[in-house]
Amino acid sequence: MAGLCRIMSQDGYRTAPFKSQNMALNSYVTRDGLEMGRAQAMQAEAAGIKPRVCMNPILLKPTDHTGSQVIVNGQILRNMSAKEYFSYRKKLIPDIKKAFSILEKDADVIIIEGAGSPAEINLRKHDIVNMGLAQMVDAPVLLVGDIDRGGVFAQLLGTLMLLSQEERRRIKGLIINKFRGDKSLLDPGIEMLEEKGGISVTGVIPYMDISLEDEDSLTERFEKKKRGLIDIAVIRYPRISNFTDFNIFEQIPGAAVRYVASADRLLQPDIIFLPGSKNTMKDLAWMRSGGLEDAVKAMAGKVPICGICGGYQMMGQWISDPETWEAGGSMRGMGLLPVKTKLQKEKVCRQVCGKITKTEGIFSGITGLEYAGYEIHMGRTMLMEGEGTKGNEAFVSGRQKDVYGTYIHGIFDRSGIASAIVKALAERKGAKIKGEGFDNYMDFKNKQYDRLADTLRQHLNMEEIYGMLEESHLQ
Repeated sequence: MAGLCRIMSQDGYRTAPFKSQNMALNSYVTRDGLEMGRAQAMQAEAAGIKPRVCMNPILLKPTDHTGSQVIVNGQILRNMSAKEYFSYRKKLIPDIKKAFSILEKDADVIIIEGAGSPAEINLRKHDIVNMGLAQMVDAPVLLVGDIDRGGVFAQLLGTLMLLSQEERRRIKGLIINKFRGDKSLLDPGIEMLEEKGGISVTGVIPYMDISLEDEDSLTERFEKKKRGLIDIAVIRYPRISNFTDFNIFEQIPGAAVRYVASADRLLQPDIIFLPGSKNTMKDLAWMRSGGLEDAVKAMAGKVPICGICGGYQMMGQWISDPETWEAGGSMRGMGLLPVKTKLQKEKVCRQVCGKITKTEGIFSGITGLEYAGYEIHMGRTMLMEGEGTKGNEAFVSGRQKDVYGTYIHGIFDRSGIASAIVKALAERKGAKIKGEGFDNYMDFKNKQYDRLADTLRQHLNMEEIYGMLEESHLQ
């Protein structure tokens, strides 16, 4: 998706991404304060345009194994069980059509992403995101199989077999993604695939060592165990959200990010981050029951601890949920920050920017740097003394040394903030980081998008793909 958006934008077409329904906990806030999937924001970035909520009119944010918060056109509709949403979703078709028509006015090409498999035959009747959407907007389809997970030929042929004849006619090409090795060894399988499937393979894309934001459901970041000179531990609770906040640290020489899901894996990091959560109270209870809360608290005063959004709420004295937006009731927080949080109906969704005011401790080096990011939270957090946190102030500090909290996602992405933090952590342990890191994360990401586009141009038949678009336009 991002690669095609980049290519067609480079080729002079006004290009935009679209995903009618996304299920993800990584989300983004637009300039007008509306919430959408982070993946579509990234794809818009690759296309060189501003993210707009019409690129993702329906966002499902799982609250547990059987239910989600349903966000329509950037605003909360309500929480629904999977069964309730299955019955309700056909009512959202007008919203999908309207969002697509808005996007259509400003784009020459719209790259549509499906969700999961297009051959979910039990969901076909009211499909609004895969082949049902392709039929709704009369779009040609490229079917992509991930060979890295194994069984790609069965994936592609099985999918084609389960599609109806009308759906199958929309499939114009097959793509094999994330291939490792000598392609000549794959060629006999491709020939048989084309023979049995009756559809040509438009490209075989190699596995790329590239740094891009990925969907939370598909990320491989959680499995990385590498430790660097600067060991950064991010707590991985079950409902972790917006872990893209820490991607920038992965690019700084000498720094390594680990996602930690148990007390015995915490070890002795140089800094601990508590990330966002879709259910702060349940994730804090999870930390508490497994001993991870005690392990983190035992590190307070020894290493810096920083909470973002839900993690910030956890670090306070109390969390209350009188209207049961999450777990209901109230619970004691970790006691690391002198704040209390009350969950409320109105969700705060806004972009923020400013300059970091005087900050104590290990973060003192970022004082005066400019930041930009966004807030997404249902809680209102107040100082225990009854004073609200001040305006756009970036960080709230604790009574203990090097304990911080913030509501701002993306706060580390600008002005060398992440590099300054890593440098300070290195100096604390008497080490130096080789290289200067980078001040502009956007420049780095643009280079990654260009690398992605260059690779796709080498391994996709773009002439065929443009031909599919032209054929669709003429029909």
